[in-house]
Amino acid sequence: MSNILWKPQPKQIEFMERPEFEVLYGGAAGGGKSDALLIEVLRQIDLSNYRAIIFRDTYPQLEALISRSMELYKPAFPEAKYNQSDKVWRFPSGAKIFFGYMQRDADKYNYQGKSYDVICFDELTHFTFEMYQYLKSRCRPTGKDKKGRQTIQYIRSTCNPEGKGMGWVKERFVTPAPPKTRMYENVKVQTPNGEWIEMTRDRIFIPSTVFDNKELLAQDPGYLATLASLPKAERDALLYGSWDSFTGQVFTEWKNDPEHYKDRKWTHVIDPFRIPDSWKIMRSFDFGYSKPFSVGWTAVDHEGRMYRIAEWYGCDGTPNHGLKLTPIEIAKGIKQMEENNEFLKGRKIIHCVADPAIFERSTGESIADMMDKEFVYWSPGDHTRLAGKMQYHYRLAFDEYGDPMFQTFNTCKDFIRCIPLLIYSDKHPEDIDTDMEDHNYDECRYAFMEHPIAPRVNEAERIDLNDPLNQRETHKPIWNY
Repeated sequence: MSNILWKPQPKQIEFMERPEFEVLYGGAAGGGKSDALLIEVLRQIDLSNYRAIIFRDTYPQLEALISRSMELYKPAFPEAKYNQSDKVWRFPSGAKIFFGYMQRDADKYNYQGKSYDVICFDELTHFTFEMYQYLKSRCRPTGKDKKGRQTIQYIRSTCNPEGKGMGWVKERFVTPAPPKTRMYENVKVQTPNGEWIEMTRDRIFIPSTVFDNKELLAQDPGYLATLASLPKAERDALLYGSWDSFTGQVFTEWKNDPEHYKDRKWTHVIDPFRIPDSWKIMRSFDFGYSKPFSVGWTAVDHEGRMYRIAEWYGCDGTPNHGLKLTPIEIAKGIKQMEENNEFLKGRKIIHCVADPAIFERSTGESIADMMDKEFVYWSPGDHTRLAGKMQYHYRLAFDEYGDPMFQTFNTCKDFIRCIPLLIYSDKHPEDIDTDMEDHNYDECRYAFMEHPIAPRVNEAERIDLNDPLNQRETHKPIWNY
């Protein structure tokens, strides 16, 4: 058995045996993800017309993948040749395996008009949804080989729970169903003669952690200690594959605990309840056309605590894609919401604040002016970014009884999806990354700045989160310094 160059481990076999069109593998560091991709693309190299490609987001990262392919491919296929300038392996059959990278969305057009039987993304969370969707369109048959055999088309990806694309990857592969559960996407296509055709694509998430990589742990027992010694957020993500805690997360205070939706303790997401007539209700707005707009309605109690009770998020179902509605159409939709929503109808809406940019008249009639025609009025919100971000921190902080100064109804799905995924900007380290889906963040920030509060200590950070004494329910916290 000395001539065996590589042998898959049980979790890698599980990944490589999947029949779905899209498979995501990983979720933590050390699961043997890159090796699994490099071997997976070899599956059809006996077919002369076979074409596969593996992506990383930058060339330096791609170089490491190429170097590993040298170690695996050359000894196994001595006659295969690698072309450095084209970044492609050519095999004796005529099959080709390419390596590519995409740093910006525009880079996807470098692959316009090309076809690949198998497309792979190493560290998928480093790519945008637009990149992934466009390359899916490049996954198509390259025809039959010289012996009349047909290639098989599919997409394979790996990742850790980190990076700019974490939100859409989690939403597509992790959140909809438990791990190892096949998910289906049904689509309809209308032919030129008017006939409708229904088709289905399937996908699945196969999780793995370093504990699944027995070979790595045997070769480097200290690697486990390395992961365990990382800061909590990074440790939870890379060691255990947690999708709720990750490096660069802005609002680490955020808690979404369904067990406390009813009692509203130690959670920012709660069950809806009837808003008392004496509470004020305000509306906030961030405009978007090709990107989503966000409208939020917030109730304020007599202690200044705020509750997000309703929202309208202008997204077409694709992350960070807008509905392309005009200001007048949005205004009409707002009026319909306030006339029909159970928490808004019959209520007076005050303090209607929006991004100051909608009052700009330098190129003609402003967005605010257009919405005025539909009797939807706004005042300029305070756009101070860092002060607004700090208001989030102050309001998300829990007091000793488990009460924050802001909570959202669990019906506000897009706010709950977007806020915990925000990460810090590389260019402005104290601010969020504005390339992410931050529209409802901005919109709610204007509401917070209408009712600013003083800094608060987050008592949840001082409580043993394992809660061995059940102090979160007894409300007698035991400090863990």
